[in-house]
Amino acid sequence: MLRYIVRRLLGALPTLLVIITLAFFLIRLAPGGPFDSERPVPAEIAANLERAYHLDQPLPVQYGYYLLNVVQGDFGPSFKYKDHSVSELIAQGFPVSLQLGAFAMLLALLVGIPAGMLAAMNQNRPLDYTVMALAMTGITIPNFVMAPLLALVFGVFLHWLPVAGWQEGSWKAVVLPVIALALPQIAYAARMMRASMLETLGSPHIRTAFAKGLPLRLVLWRHVLKGALLPLISWLGPATAAIVTGSVVIEQIFGIPGIGRHFVQGALNRDYTLVMGVVVFYGVLIIAMNLLVDVVYGLVDPRVRYE
Repeated sequence: MLRYIVRRLLGALPTLLVIITLAFFLIRLAPGGPFDSERPVPAEIAANLERAYHLDQPLPVQYGYYLLNVVQGDFGPSFKYKDHSVSELIAQGFPVSLQLGAFAMLLALLVGIPAGMLAAMNQNRPLDYTVMALAMTGITIPNFVMAPLLALVFGVFLHWLPVAGWQEGSWKAVVLPVIALALPQIAYAARMMRASMLETLGSPHIRTAFAKGLPLRLVLWRHVLKGALLPLISWLGPATAAIVTGSVVIEQIFGIPGIGRHFVQGALNRDYTLVMGVVVFYGVLIIAMNLLVDVVYGLVDPRVRYE
């Protein structure tokens, strides 16, 4: 197991290098610069700023400086947030994004798994069609469309919930962004659970369990559910990383001070180091979640071997 983890970590280094390289050069293709503003900066001040941040050097030299700093764990200073490093901004925003993503994923599992099980147990019946129709609707409508609709209905018209802000300790401020972020994942979890359960129910060992006279409840909880959850575990890692990184739009709509909002503001302000830092951080997060899921999958399914 340890050798497998080490090999995966070493194999992730080229992937991270590609992510850093693409993000570094693509962000610089955008028009404008970090020190452009409506009031033009005097030429001598602009030259001093570019010299201080190595922006007067050729791009390959800037890339070398940045790569050297990243290896040392330093994402550099923010160009727009004075007296703040990118690492500090990520440390401030990520706990909020993590809470938002964790609540959304928990809601997705608590609703999606039972919905998929109900659909599978009622295959080709009205309940099955209803659950799958709702799931398809949740997949096709993106969260940046659903989020304003939820805010309009429950915040503006009904005045039940706040439509913006992140108030620590207030569950009302969490409800709308969590639901908006979780809806697509609920749909994916329900469809995946249904398909996995139908496949597991048709397995020979399940037919044997029914032939021996075991009650339905016992077969479901002891045999079917364990096998049906394996594909869901494989999906869980990328989905968790996606739901945390996908909070970019949700945080912007609901005014949540998470890392996603920093990313959007950094992109608008051409804050190169902030955008790069968030991209690299998200890349590391996705790689780590995929590795964690592979390890958990091996612990759950004894047929998986890492040698």
